[in-house]
Order: sequence, then structure tokens, then C-alpha cells
Amino acid sequence: MTFKELGIDNNYIKGLQELGIKTPTEIQEKAIPILLKSPTDFIGLAQTGTGKTAAYGLPALHTIDAESPLVQALILSPTRELVQQIKKQLFKFTKYIDQKIFLEAVYGGEKIDKQIARLKRPTHIIIATPGRLIDLIERDIVNLRNIKTLVLDEADEMLNMGFKQDLNQILRYTRGQKNTWLFSATMPEEIQRIVRDYMAKDRIEIRVNTNSLVNANISHKYKLTTLKEKFNELVKILDSKEQERGILFCKTKLGTQKLTAELQEEGFSVGALEGDMQQKERDKVMRAFKNESLQYLVSTDVSARGIDVSNLGFVIHYQLPEKREYYTHRSGRTARAGKKGDSIAIILPSELQQVYDLQEKLGIVFEEM
Repeated sequence: MTFKELGIDNNYIKGLQELGIKTPTEIQEKAIPILLKSPTDFIGLAQTGTGKTAAYGLPALHTIDAESPLVQALILSPTRELVQQIKKQLFKFTKYIDQKIFLEAVYGGEKIDKQIARLKRPTHIIIATPGRLIDLIERDIVNLRNIKTLVLDEADEMLNMGFKQDLNQILRYTRGQKNTWLFSATMPEEIQRIVRDYMAKDRIEIRVNTNSLVNANISHKYKLTTLKEKFNELVKILDSKEQERGILFCKTKLGTQKLTAELQEEGFSVGALEGDMQQKERDKVMRAFKNESLQYLVSTDVSARGIDVSNLGFVIHYQLPEKREYYTHRSGRTARAGKKGDSIAIILPSELQQVYDLQEKLGIVFEEM
């Protein structure tokens, strides 16, 4: 199946080819024809890294009337990083199209006055984090009365991050003549309630690989060690993967800072990402990691939400996560866009039961290293 056969305009295909996107992924193949042809409410269940941005982004771009200066589509996403990424990707898709489609990203952590100034220009699509969007709506800066498409991207993550109230408010505010497209990796009760309350009864639902809660291209491994030897085992693993890039996970901010300092002392090219950092610092570290000046990133679970860096060979769980869904989320940073990757847990004997639980609940198999 090609993007042309799915109904994508040739000028968009040109932009996709330049990005190296030649063959549609499964979610793109299933979602795009539906979203292009029929005005409908839609649910797309697929893991992170399966190409969801193009699955909703290309159809959303096709719905825009570039002659009209009004906001016609709204994409909500949980983190600043994801919002910036989505904007960047959609902007690249539009490189060769005849008419100019204007995109604006709004999120916390940047001065609101800057965003207000940019929103005074014609804007067709707003990509936003829920909290900042509500702020702009309440200031009468953003008018969503003419939107045709509302996309909830990573819906389960938005709820995990405490945006439930904001989402309800936005969904109430945008009731009327629009289509809601919800994309999520999981369907917890809260998401089902949003679907019941705010989406049409005849909505269409597509599931991709949901029998496996974790991307099938990831190999899961664990290394059994002692507290005394744990750091040395990590160093050995990193030495064996010196050609690859990866993210190392800790449970706490303190653990993240400590591990980063220890690895830097050993001469590794590594940066930290944790909750107490200023936004400016976060951006600096992410830039360095994306442009490959840093080889490894040490991160807490919350800080790693929405990180999408291509070609990450592995993730290491230096400390196992508190919650099962965090394991899925962490692992999903590798093996993106059809590539393969390793998810490695360095554990103590007392944590072996947790590994067995993850196997059973997530339907995956761990191999001992």
C-alpha cells in the first residue's frame, strides 16, 4: 500500500519522501482512508512510535481551507516536547503544497505574551498542551468555534499527567460541528468515559497490535546483579553498546542526578532530564541529545514523556518503574518507526518477581543476560 493509494495529495507525498517516509505504517494504512473520506469521530488505538502523527496529521491538513484565516483544527498533546515535535513534523509535510497552511504551537514554559503575539497572525491549526490552551481561551485569544477537527493525541498520557479537568473543559467548549479523533496506547476507564460523553455513537474504532501492549520490535532483557555491582554492570552494558544511543531510567530526581554525575566521571557522554530543571536547561539537554552531542540521557519517568528521538538502540531501567504502564512508556522510546531496540532492566534478586509480573501482565518475554 502506498500513500497515493491511501488518498494523500501528491504534494504531501513529496514532503513525506524528503523525510524518508515512503511506506505507510499499519495505523496510517488503516486510519488515513477513513479520516480523509468520511467526516467521523474516530478512535485509533496504537502504541507510541507507530506513526500516529502522520495518521491524523495528514488528514487534518487535508481538511484545511487555506483561504480562510480561522482556526480549523486543534491538536492536544501532553507535553511541550510533543507539541513542538508535532508542529515541526506537520510543517515539514506542508513543504511542497500550493497554499500556505499556518500552524501555531502553544505550551507552558514559554512566555505567554510571545504566543499571544504569534496567534494574532492567521492560524489554521493550533497544537497545544491543555493547560496553556485554557489560559489562552480564557483570555479570549483563541477562538475554537470554527474548528472542524479536534485531535486528542496520547490521550492516556494526558490523563496520567493530570489534565482530566482541562480536557473536559476543552471538550465541552468545542461541542458542536466538529469531529473528534482520539489516539491512545491504552483505553483506561477515564478515556472510555470521555468517549461516552463527548464522541458520537457511530464513531469508528481501529486497533493496531493491541494484543501486544508493548511494541513487538523490542527485545526485553534483564541483568541480575547485587547492589554493590550494579553500577559496574551498567558500565559493562554501555561499553558493549558504544556505537548506540539510549535512555537510562531512574525513579527519582535525586537518583537521576547521582547516576548522571557517576557516568560523567567515568567519561560517558551523558546528560540528565528531571523535574527540577528549568525549561531552558531541559531544552538545552534535549537539543544536545537530538543532535547527538550527547550519547546517553538519564531521565525520570515524567521527564521522559513525549521524547521522540530517532534511532535509539536501547533503554535501560536502572531502577524498575513504580507503575506497569511506565514500563511500556519507557520501552516505547526505542524501536520506533519500525526499527528494533532493547529494553534492559538491571535488577536485584528481590526484584525478580516484578519482572515475572511484567511478563505476565504485558504479554512479553524477558531473556536473562
